[in-house]
Amino acid sequence: MAALPRIALVGVHLESNAFAPPTTEADFRRLCHLEGDAILAEAAKPAPAMPLEVPGFIGELARLGFAREPVPILVTGAEPGGPAEQDFVDATLAKIAAALAAADRVDAVYLTNHGAMTATREHDPDGRLYETIRRAVGAAPFVASVDLHANLSERMIGSVDAFVSYRTNPHVDQRERGAECARHIVEMLGGTKTATALVRLPLTPASVTLLTETGPYADLMAEAERRMAADPRLMNLSVVGGFVFSDTPKNGLAVVATSRAGAAHAHEAARDLARAAWADRKRFVRTLTPVVRALELAREAAAGARAPVIFADVGDNPGGGGRGNTTELLRALIAADAQDVLFGNFVDGDLAAETHRHRVGDTFEAEFNRANADRFGERFAVRATLLAVTDGKVVGRLGIYAGRAVDLGPTAALRIGGIVVVVATARKQCADPVFFEMHGLDIAAARCVVVKSRGHFRAGFAPYFTPADVFEIEAGGLTAPVLDRVGFRHLPRPSFPLDADARWDAA
Repeated sequence: MAALPRIALVGVHLESNAFAPPTTEADFRRLCHLEGDAILAEAAKPAPAMPLEVPGFIGELARLGFAREPVPILVTGAEPGGPAEQDFVDATLAKIAAALAAADRVDAVYLTNHGAMTATREHDPDGRLYETIRRAVGAAPFVASVDLHANLSERMIGSVDAFVSYRTNPHVDQRERGAECARHIVEMLGGTKTATALVRLPLTPASVTLLTETGPYADLMAEAERRMAADPRLMNLSVVGGFVFSDTPKNGLAVVATSRAGAAHAHEAARDLARAAWADRKRFVRTLTPVVRALELAREAAAGARAPVIFADVGDNPGGGGRGNTTELLRALIAADAQDVLFGNFVDGDLAAETHRHRVGDTFEAEFNRANADRFGERFAVRATLLAVTDGKVVGRLGIYAGRAVDLGPTAALRIGGIVVVVATARKQCADPVFFEMHGLDIAAARCVVVKSRGHFRAGFAPYFTPADVFEIEAGGLTAPVLDRVGFRHLPRPSFPLDADARWDAA
C-alpha cells in the first residue's frame, strides 16, 4: 500500500512595529507557542488559542477526505509589538530546520505566517524562515499564507510554490485562507506545477486606508477576485497592503500571482494588477477627525442630537504595536465631562491588579500609567468607582476574535464621571464587544464607544454602528497614521504618499 503523503505544519506570527519595545520570547510563549502534537490538540478545540488558519487547513483536508499523515512542527505567535529578539528568532528557525530534517519524509509543507516580522538585528527574518523551510523540504510543494499587512520580500516569494494572503480587513477569513491553502497542496500533490511572481510598488499607505469593505483597497481586492474567476490559469492573485510601521526596505503594497501556466503568466498577472493599484494611489490617503471635533460629536450623541458614535483611537492600536496606554483622548473626554461613554481597553497591568484589591462599589484614586508611563502615555490620577472585575478569560463573539479563546489577564471596569473605562492587563486591541460585555456593560445603551483599535473593531461593532457613525481620531501614539510625523529610517524612498512625486515604471 502506498505511503500516505506527509504534510508539515509550521506557523510564525508577528507584526513588528519598529518604534515599539522589542518582542520577547515570553511574549510569544504567552500568546501561542506549540510544538509537535500539541498543535493538533489545540486546533481540535472548539475555541483554539492559535492562528485560525491552522484549524482551517486541517479541517479542509478532512472535509475533502484527503488521507495524509500530519507532521506538526511548530506554531508560535505574539501580539503585534517591536522587533523580535534576535536570539529567539535564531533559535526558533534552527528548531524548525532540525524538526523538518528529523522527519522521516516531508511531501508538502504549509506555513501560516504574518509576514511583517522584523528582528532586532535583521529586517527580513520571514525571508530567512521561508528559505530555511525550502532548504529542508527540497522540491516538495510549499504553500504559505500571510496577513494582508505583510511586507513581502523576494526571498519569501521565491521560496514558495503557492502564496495566499488574507482578503478581508477586518481579518475574518483566516479559516478560509487556511482551507484554500489545503486545496492548493492537494492539487500540487496531484501533479500541478506552479510559478509565483512578486511586484512591489513604492506605495506605503497607512493601515487605515486598507479596508476591504469600501475604498481603494476594496476595489483592488474585488478586481483580483474578478481576474481569478475569469482566468483558470491563476491559482491565486493576492494584493498585500503591507505594514508601514515595520520601517523596512521591503515595505510597499505588493501583488503576488501564483500561476498554473508558468512564470511569464504569473509576472504578467501580477504586473497588470499592480498597474491598477498605482493608477489609484492618490485614494490611499485618509483625513482623521481632530480630538476637538470628537468631543463635539460625543456631546451631540449624549444629547440625542445625533446617532451614537464609535471613536477609533487609531494612534494607539495594540493590534499594530501600540501599547494601549495613551491618554490624550481619554483625558480630553474626562476634561469635557463626556457622558454615556464606554472606553476600552486601557492596558495597565499595575492598575488592573490594584482594582482586584478593592471591592466592587469602592471609589478610590485610580492612577493610570503609574508603572508604564511613556511619551504618549502620561501618568495621571483620577477618582474612579469600581464597577466590575474579571479574570480576563473569554471567548470572542464577533469579528477577528470570534470563536477564539482570549486572555486579557485581570481586568476591571471603572466609572469616571460619565465614562466607563475597561482596564486590562494584556495588550489586545478592542475589536470585540465581548470585552465590554464581560463586565456587564451594554454597547447598545452607550452614546459613545471609544476603542483602541485601528480597523478590526469595524467587524466586531458593526451590529451597533453604521459606517457613518465611525470616526478615526487624530491622536498620538506608536501607530498614529499621520506618516509625515513618523521618523522612518529604512522605508524605501521616494514612496507615496510620503513623497507626492514618487514614480514607478511597470517595465
